[in-house]
Parts: sequence; C-alpha cells; structure tokens
Amino acid sequence: MDLFGETLNWETRLKPILQQYKGKKHPLDYQNTYQLLVMVVLSAQDSDANINNIAPVLFEKYPTLKSLSKTDLETFIPYISKVRNHSTKAQWLLEIAKTIQNDKDIPLTMEGLTALKGVGRKSANVILRETNQPAEGIIADLHVIRVAPRIGIIKEYKDGNKVEKELMQVLPKKIWSEIGMAISFLGREICRPKPKCKECLLTDICLYYNTVVLPQ
Repeated sequence: MDLFGETLNWETRLKPILQQYKGKKHPLDYQNTYQLLVMVVLSAQDSDANINNIAPVLFEKYPTLKSLSKTDLETFIPYISKVRNHSTKAQWLLEIAKTIQNDKDIPLTMEGLTALKGVGRKSANVILRETNQPAEGIIADLHVIRVAPRIGIIKEYKDGNKVEKELMQVLPKKIWSEIGMAISFLGREICRPKPKCKECLLTDICLYYNTVVLPQ
C-alpha cells in the first residue's frame, strides 16, 4: 500500500523518470569497457567529476589492461594521486590488470565482476548496465540511497546493499537495468540533499512531497 492507500504499481508510478533518463550514459566519461572498469573502481568515495579530470592522462599512458599489467605501483600511483584512497585503489587495479590481462576478457556478470578487487555490487551493476548486459541487480549509489526512501519505495537504510536488496523485492525485474540509474540521475539533478520539488516529475506519488512539503 502507498501513502494514498492504493495498491502499489511502482513500474507505472516511476514511468516519468524511466522515460526521462532511459539509456542516458553514466556521468563517468569512459570510452570503452576497460576505461569504465578502471573509472568505476577509482570513483568509490570520490566524485565522477574528479575521475573524469584525471582520466585522459591516465588512459593515454595506460590505454589497455595489458599496458596496466606491465607497470608497478611506484610508476602508476602518480597518475591517480588526486583520487581518494589512491594507494589502495592502485593495488586493486594492478591486481585486476594482472589477473585479466586482456580487455576482451573483462567479465560481464555479477559473479565475475564482484570477484575482482574493488568491485562491489554497486560498481558491478553500473558496468552491467553500461555494457547492455542483463540486469542482475539494481544500482544503489549514494543518490539512490537518499532518494528511494524519500519517494517512498523503501524504508531508509544507510547500507547500499540493503537498499538494493529491498528495491529488488519491490520493483519488477524488467526495470532493474534502468531504474537505479534513473533514480540516481533524479538525485543528482533534482532530488538533491535540499530537493527542488517544484521541478520534480514524481510529486504526485512522492512520499516526502505529499507528507512534508505539501502540508506546509
């Protein structure tokens, strides 16, 4: 049941943002799957904008997994030194490169991706979505963690894996691939920490708008 006492149909209710953001490329400015993998690992606890800034020089020096596999920490770290937790991420990426070796062998399944150092479910879901693979989960980044409870789809949780699990129970599988990114884009553009409710496409079904904003 939703806030209006009606039976929930989230696929229909979320249709405005599914249509608005369908197929929109992730904000990480990658050119291929190798770059996407590296940038997703680097972006944890950091901003997409920062990773986009360092990417051109990084990928000019290391254009493939093979080239990355042949370097060492001391040589590699300066190229990602402006990234948060860069020392740990450097170790992860070099281990990934040495394990996989070739770009064409990057695994494109949840199991294969999450077996790699530094790749959790959120990162794997992003890679699967961006490479047009069948969805095995729902992207639950910091924007989704904030916005999904506001809308009223799920209760509030701080843990992304818990948010993803709850969303997967509520939302039909056929929208899994797009809905996480759609909610994320909504959170990036409109449903900010201080939301711009007047610009939102979901005010008619949003729990926060109808219980907090509207009664004021």
